[in-house]
Amino acid sequence: MPQNIRQLIAQMALENPTWGQAQVAAELMLKLGIWVSPRTVRAYWPQEPERRGSRRVSSQRWKTFVHNHARAILACDFLVAVTARFRILYVFIVLEIGTRRIVHFNVTAYPTAEWTLQQFREAIPGDHAYRFVIHDRDAIYSAELDKDVQAMGVRVLKTPVQAPQANAYCERLIGTIRRECLDFLIPLNERHLRGLLREWVAHYNGGRPHSSLGPGIPEPRDGFPVAPGVNRHCLPEGYQVRSTAILGGLHHEYYLGREAA
Repeated sequence: MPQNIRQLIAQMALENPTWGQAQVAAELMLKLGIWVSPRTVRAYWPQEPERRGSRRVSSQRWKTFVHNHARAILACDFLVAVTARFRILYVFIVLEIGTRRIVHFNVTAYPTAEWTLQQFREAIPGDHAYRFVIHDRDAIYSAELDKDVQAMGVRVLKTPVQAPQANAYCERLIGTIRRECLDFLIPLNERHLRGLLREWVAHYNGGRPHSSLGPGIPEPRDGFPVAPGVNRHCLPEGYQVRSTAILGGLHHEYYLGREAA
């Protein structure tokens, strides 16, 4: 078997974890005109632990599943903040994975299952198109809470035990909140923290570029005018750069505005 065909068989097997050897052989024959038997395919099957021999993966990998259903998945998690008087506050966040938009957040000093359920009610509208919500195995997500959340029309997906990477989008968001907000600002109390996060979340959703979106912005604002026909390396004639300070100047949002006549 030529080297390039052997490599193609391995590529097909790795890129399509639900495919078996017969399906790879059929794909080669029907679409590429390469006639090989499933037995020949088996000889060049990649010998990874999850693909050893002729064993077939019966379900999608977690990463593939999340990627394929990103626009229908919410992810949630808690993070901890400490006030100037060393009081511990808990921040609950809900993220829409497909758009990277923070759909809801709130702050409390005493998180309970009842409080968390109310946050889900506020985050998930009655006419939503979501199908899944991901959370970890914290005790606050009780069986009764999951049952009530599923009654809203979404399926609860619990992350595997000791696998924080399964909720990687929320974990990364928590890191972003710390690096871009809480590492530089000390909240005085619960109200102050809620106000800081409200301003930062508005910036995150409507003014902060996200590289994972292309780059793009989850909710682009109409207040950022872009002149037509902008040259790659020059500002358009009649326009100037303007900026808006966020969190007292910790961040800035830049946009084009027309020059005064």
